[in-house]
Amino acid sequence: MAELQKEESVQLHEEDADDNSGSTAGEAKVDHEESNIQQCDEGKEAEDATNKDPKDESGASNTSTSSTAAREKHISIQAQLTDLENLTDLNETGKKLCPLCSEEKFKACYNHKLQRHLQNLHWKVSVEFEGHRMCICHLPCRQLKPSLNGDQCSSRLGAHYHCIVCSATVSRRTDMISHLKRHVNKGETEASYTGGPDFSTETKVSAKQSCEILKESDTNVQVLPNYSTPQKSDSYFSRKMKTNRQLVFCALAVLSEDRTPLECLDAFGATGIMGLQWAQHLSSAVKVTINDINETSVKMIRENCHLNHMRVQGENNDSEGEELDEEPLSTIEVTKMDANVLMHLRAFDFIHLDPYGTAVNYLDAAFRNVRNLGIVSVTSTDTSSLYSKTLNVTLRHYSCHIVRTEYYKELAARMVIATVARAAARCNKGIKVLLAVALEHFVLVVVQVLRGPTQADELPKKNSAAYPLPVV
Repeated sequence: MAELQKEESVQLHEEDADDNSGSTAGEAKVDHEESNIQQCDEGKEAEDATNKDPKDESGASNTSTSSTAAREKHISIQAQLTDLENLTDLNETGKKLCPLCSEEKFKACYNHKLQRHLQNLHWKVSVEFEGHRMCICHLPCRQLKPSLNGDQCSSRLGAHYHCIVCSATVSRRTDMISHLKRHVNKGETEASYTGGPDFSTETKVSAKQSCEILKESDTNVQVLPNYSTPQKSDSYFSRKMKTNRQLVFCALAVLSEDRTPLECLDAFGATGIMGLQWAQHLSSAVKVTINDINETSVKMIRENCHLNHMRVQGENNDSEGEELDEEPLSTIEVTKMDANVLMHLRAFDFIHLDPYGTAVNYLDAAFRNVRNLGIVSVTSTDTSSLYSKTLNVTLRHYSCHIVRTEYYKELAARMVIATVARAAARCNKGIKVLLAVALEHFVLVVVQVLRGPTQADELPKKNSAAYPLPVV
């Protein structure tokens, strides 16, 4: 203690001698004592930190990460109405602002009015998904387009929803519902936000659980939900087109008897059911290429190839860590490319066109590189224009005027044949019609390609106008 007092007296003497010092002797004494106490406390804390269990550190890190994840969830996404009301303390008196509206949109009000506002404006028009509700938000969350003066006007703020899956902002409720359905169809139901303890991982549905396996002609295909609705699914599959697939397969089987191997192209694979049937039943007689521009469809085609014990060209057998127990039945090439680009780059013996709608946009590319005596099959599903329901679209796509008659399906098949003939003639090729079928859902035309300008010159002579006879 004596040494400590001597040090304190020396320090006080030095501070008094310093003219620039702004502290008194008593303050210096107190500060010195507090610094000694802090040093002792810091030493104890350092010893406690060294003796601290590493599990406690991991727990602390987990809590910090969970707190940051919880902050990522937007305040407009709540599980219950009480959670939405808890954003503002309704027990306190006085006027309060709405947590989901700007001050310009909704001014401060009392508790009873704010509670009705949250329930009627935000909660009733919310969108429910996986136990959570995405309430409408009026906060300035979206980036505004600048006005003519270059300023962002606050009056242009609009209502919007925050997606719980991809954190996107959608303005309309109906668009938000469609946006969530697209996520479900793709199997993307895992939320990017952490919704709290009641949003457990058990409610999350994986893509494999949401898929369904269908079987047709000894071929298994894995499809996504809403597979029968093209607008709601990236991978479209229709059971009603089974007749179409069988007729196309028969045409390919007849061609494979003349020459092998055939390079075949399914330009619009979707689930890949058409190309899988070719490879499964014709095996080494064909070299199948399945194409689709949609990435989800390409992944589905690859999975369906493995499901039917077929190898995808360019992949190893143990690419997924699992070796095939059986030898692959065939090898299929799967490409992700625009159909027009692929048909311009490569030549094929057999080309099948089955887009959703009209196929007139792909005929020129199909006849560009198809080999001599090859086959082009065209499936048109735009029945509204083919069956004289939308005459303006018929004129625009097929350059034909059509009248609704009792033989309108025959006229539809002839229109498709004439359009195919004009496309072949532009490429100095002729055609020989092998098959033409017009059913309720589609029009199928299968033609054989004949190379040479002589064959192409014969096509315009065969095209003529058909006039319906008046009924007497």
